[in-house]
Amino acid sequence: FQAPLYHYIVEGLLVVWIIRLLFFKSYKIHDKVPLTTKEKDELIEDWEPEPLVPPLEETRAVSKPYRVVSGQPGKEIVVDGYKCKNFASLNFLGFVENERISKAATECVSKYGVGSCGPRGFYGSFDVHLELEKRIAKFTGTECAIIYSYGFATIASAIPSYSKRGDILYVDEACCFAIQKGVQASRSNVVYFKHNDMEDLESKLRHQEMLDKKDVKKSSVTRKFMVVEGIYMNTGEICDLPRLVDLKYKYKVRLFVEESLSFGVLGQHGRGVTEHYNIPVEKVDMMCGSMEYSLASTGGFCCGREYVIDHQRLTGLGYVFSASLPPLLACAAIEAIDIMEEE
Repeated sequence: FQAPLYHYIVEGLLVVWIIRLLFFKSYKIHDKVPLTTKEKDELIEDWEPEPLVPPLEETRAVSKPYRVVSGQPGKEIVVDGYKCKNFASLNFLGFVENERISKAATECVSKYGVGSCGPRGFYGSFDVHLELEKRIAKFTGTECAIIYSYGFATIASAIPSYSKRGDILYVDEACCFAIQKGVQASRSNVVYFKHNDMEDLESKLRHQEMLDKKDVKKSSVTRKFMVVEGIYMNTGEICDLPRLVDLKYKYKVRLFVEESLSFGVLGQHGRGVTEHYNIPVEKVDMMCGSMEYSLASTGGFCCGREYVIDHQRLTGLGYVFSASLPPLLACAAIEAIDIMEEE
């Protein structure tokens, strides 16, 4: 195939033009004239920085930042000096006003003082902490329990203790904020399924099973977890635990249940969603909950098999680096469990 001469000339000019566009700048940067010292001083004098925050008077004039409660937040509550009915309480069993619990906490103050002033691994473990862990394990029917000094940090510390980078977390899309922070801290691969939709969850588990068959070597070192709530804080719905347990054994996935709202509420004796569905607690790998609701105390707990829970004593950041639960609150929680067992 022979082309006419003008065709070669046009192509040659185009090649030269492309090379010019690639290697030559289309404009030249002109030399800037530096400012004199006098000009700099004038600019600095004229500059008025904007305030970082609004003036204090404007902030106060808008509204009060919060409402102030006086006295115990029981069925009735005094807010800003007004006596009101309390419809916003998480004091599910009414233990805030319980005289037995108040007496036990008062006696504990006389013996231990008001704080622990140290993490559990460094002179922060009191005998009442160990007693509370034993009582929670006995009440829930598990082998072992561990307590945290802050309820929010419990599940947020427990998830990254086990699930690491490269692992897979199957999380309900309506999960609470504490679970979201734990999932974020784990740096694992997160798969969200539709709220309380077991069909959607199984489809995602089935899809992962197909991927595992293609790469057996990778799947052998990848751990998988399902994270749900007993009662979802954002919707109030109860999780479908029987179906979750079936999926756990079918697809070989570990199951974590956050029971902050269901503990003390569901089940004949208040043991949570496992008792509600009459499912053996051994079929759940780990249960977490807060003591700030039904037990009217502070902190949280995780319970399950002993070798699983003890792992958190070195890897649960909220346990290792936080001051332990004040002994008086541990005594209050123990007394609350006593009342739950008796009544």
